[in-house]
Amino acid sequence: MEGSPIPVLTVPTAPYQDQRPTGGGGLRRPTGLFEGQRNYLPNFIQSVLSSIDLRDRQGCTMVVGSEKIGRLIIGQNGILSTPAVSCIIRKIKAAGGIILTASHCPGGPGGEFGVKFNVANGGPAPDVVSDKIYQISKTIEEYAICPDLRIDLSRLGRQEFDLENKFKPFRVEIVDPVDIYLNLLRTIFDFNAIKSLLTGPGQLKIRVDAMHGVMGPYVRKVLCDELGAPANSAINCVPLEDFGGQHPDPNLTYATTLLEAMKGGEYGFGAAFDADGDRYMILGQNGFFVSPSDSLAIIAANLSCIPYFRQMGVRGFGRSMPTSMALDRVAKAMKVPVYETPAGWRFFSNLMDSGRCSLCGEESFGTGSDHLREKDGLWAVLVWLSIIAARKQSVEEIVRDHWAKFGRHYYCRFDYEGLEPKTTYYIMRDLEALVTDKSFIGQQFAVGSHVYSVAKTDSFEYVDPVDGTVTKKQGLRIIFSDASRLIFRLSSSSGVRATIRLYAESYERDPTGHDQEPQMNEFDKLWPAQSGFPSILFVSAQMHNTTKFQCLSQERYTSSSADGNSGFFEAVPIFGE
Repeated sequence: MEGSPIPVLTVPTAPYQDQRPTGGGGLRRPTGLFEGQRNYLPNFIQSVLSSIDLRDRQGCTMVVGSEKIGRLIIGQNGILSTPAVSCIIRKIKAAGGIILTASHCPGGPGGEFGVKFNVANGGPAPDVVSDKIYQISKTIEEYAICPDLRIDLSRLGRQEFDLENKFKPFRVEIVDPVDIYLNLLRTIFDFNAIKSLLTGPGQLKIRVDAMHGVMGPYVRKVLCDELGAPANSAINCVPLEDFGGQHPDPNLTYATTLLEAMKGGEYGFGAAFDADGDRYMILGQNGFFVSPSDSLAIIAANLSCIPYFRQMGVRGFGRSMPTSMALDRVAKAMKVPVYETPAGWRFFSNLMDSGRCSLCGEESFGTGSDHLREKDGLWAVLVWLSIIAARKQSVEEIVRDHWAKFGRHYYCRFDYEGLEPKTTYYIMRDLEALVTDKSFIGQQFAVGSHVYSVAKTDSFEYVDPVDGTVTKKQGLRIIFSDASRLIFRLSSSSGVRATIRLYAESYERDPTGHDQEPQMNEFDKLWPAQSGFPSILFVSAQMHNTTKFQCLSQERYTSSSADGNSGFFEAVPIFGE
C-alpha cells in the first residue's frame, strides 16, 4: 500500500424492474443486455450486496465482495468452478460468494451472461434472499464502486489496498482455483484406487471434455496430474469466454465431440462438464449413455464404494420432482427416505444442513452430496471411477446390472424453447384446468396393447420439512396406475424467453424389455402420437374452445397470445433414458 487512499465513488443510478433472480439468487440475461443497459450489472451486484445484513457485511469475507467487505477471495485469473466456490465459502466461513457464469448456456457477446449469489452455507440463495434482492433492485438509487482499484488476478497471494474511509487495509487474496477443492476431494475418495484404475495393468482409457468452460484446469490438475490419466485424455480444456462458439451443455445434443470419440470404442469411460462445472454427463465404451436419473440411482446404490460414505453413513436422498423415480427404488431397498423437491438445487440445502439428506440429484445432469451445497460434476465423475475400480466392471455392465436388480425407468425430456412468457402462461393455465379437473381421473389411453389409466393429477407443491416453507405451482403431474408419469413444467431461467419442459417416464421391470433404443425416439415408442397420448394434452386449449394453444404435431405447435401475435416453436429433444 503506497500513496493516497483509493477513492470510493457513489454513483447515482435508476432501478430496473426486470432483475428478479430466477432461482438461487441468479440473474441470467443476453450479454448484449448487460452491455447495452446503463448500470445494469452494477445495479444487480449492489442489490446482492445490500441484501446481506449490514452487521454481517462489515469486515466479513466474500469470495467476491465490495468496498464494505474487508476481505475478498478470487480465483487466479478469475477462474473458479461453482463447486469450488461452494467449497471455499464453507472452508473459510465466508458471508457468501458471487459467481459470474453463463452456466450451461452459450456465452460471449452473442450468448448469455449471468450473476449468481451463493449464501454462507455455500449453496444457492434461498427464495427469501432472492426476493429481497429483487425488492432492493426495484428501488436502488445508487451503487458504490472503486474504479481505480487495480488487482493483479494472475498473481497468487495477498494484495492489500488502502481504500478511502473504509477498512484499512482492504485485503484481496488470489487463490489457486483448484487446490482447496482438491484437498476436499482427497478426504472423500480413495485416490490410490482411482489412480491404479487409470495407470495400472489393463488401465481404463478415459476421455474428458471440459467444453472450453471453467473445468479445464480442474480436469488437468485432478485427473491428469493427480490421478495419472494421460494428458491427451482431456480435451477442450482452455477456458474461453464464448466457449469456442459451442453450447457448453453436457448432453447428447451438444457434447457431440465426446460422443463421436466414445463411439469409436477406444475409450472405456467418457465425461463432459458444463461451463461452470456443476453438471456432467457419463458415457461408456461405444457411446453407451448413462442418463442423469440412472446415474443418480446407480451412485446411490454404490455409495459403499466411497470412503466418505462408509464413514459418514447415508441418511437420506433427495431428487427434484421431474427426475425419474429410479432413485426411489434404491432408497426403498436401502430403507432410507427420499425427499421430492421442486427443480432447483437451493431446495436441497435445508435438507442437507439439517442432516436429512446425503445425496441429491436432478434430471438436468446435476448430482451432489452433503460435502458441498452445490451439484458437483467432477465429484460425480470421481464417484463413477471409484465404482468402476471397486466393481471391476465396465460402465455398461454396471448400468445393466442395476436395471436387472431394480428395473429400468425409460425417460424422455423435451424442451419447448424461446416462448413468450405470456404464451406460456396461457398454455400452462389451460393444461392445469384440463388435468386437474375431476373428470380427468380414470381416463384411459391405449398404446398398442397397453392401456394407461390416469390415477392421480396435481399441481406439485412442496412443503419444506425443515422450516415449513410452502412452494406452489412447481409443475403439472399426471401419474398413471402403473406409476408412469407425464410432467409439464415452466422454466424461465434466462428471464427473457420461457421454456416449457415435458417429461415422460415409464417403468419396465422385465429384463427382456430393457434393450429398447434409449434415445430420442423413445418418446414415440412409449407414447406414439397416433395413439392420442400425449397429443390429447397438447390440444387441451381446443377442448376448452380457445385458440390460445393448438398442437400441430408432437414436436411443433403454434400459439397465440392475448395480443394476437403467433409463431412456431419447436421442441428440442434433450435426451432419452
